[in-house]
Amino acid sequence: MKRAVVLLSGGLDSATTLAIARSEGYACHALSFQYGQRHSRELESAKKVAAALDAAEHLILTLDLRLIGGSALTADIPVPKGRSAAEIGHGIPITYVPARNTIFLSHALGWAEVLGAEDLFFGANVYDSSGYPDCRPEYIEAFERLANLATKAGVEGKSRFKIHAPLIQMTKAEIIKKGHALGVDFGLTWSCYEPAPDGRACGLCDSCALRLKGFKEAGLTDPLPYAAK
Repeated sequence: MKRAVVLLSGGLDSATTLAIARSEGYACHALSFQYGQRHSRELESAKKVAAALDAAEHLILTLDLRLIGGSALTADIPVPKGRSAAEIGHGIPITYVPARNTIFLSHALGWAEVLGAEDLFFGANVYDSSGYPDCRPEYIEAFERLANLATKAGVEGKSRFKIHAPLIQMTKAEIIKKGHALGVDFGLTWSCYEPAPDGRACGLCDSCALRLKGFKEAGLTDPLPYAAK
């Protein structure tokens, strides 16, 4: 069985990506990060998702991106709430964490080289996204080239690294349908940037809005409790 490293945030996109990699016959080594984000709720979800989808291993690395800041997720900057679909679809929001996917994929690449794995999976998608520049196909293609230029395994020809982004051209509704078909328990996942004091998803941040819109368009019920909808 071929090995793959799968970035797992605990959200519905990464959970569906893990389910896809598993369905394709990979032994999945899930990688999550405690990077100084506003809450640990998503890491609790990542642990549950990794266990539910039979990940061969689940590694959580600790980084402190709060020392860099520059994002509403890693600094004392308010998380935008109640934005319209048009506002969400325009520009790069303050919830963008500088170079986050590059940082995460670099760690995933290092682990893949140690494991002897050639395949890396992550749940980027361009539709229904929040405008993040590191979720575009051209970024993924560029990182794949880098992976094969910047590693011992790539230079010596022992490995040919492939970055898989199976959700890249899917809407949120299509992602939810795909995950549902693969048996993903979305009740284990988490998307909210800033949970309500009682632990429920806020229902108002961009991530909640996109998730709720996706479930509605997919004709399915979101199992998470929300403080507002």
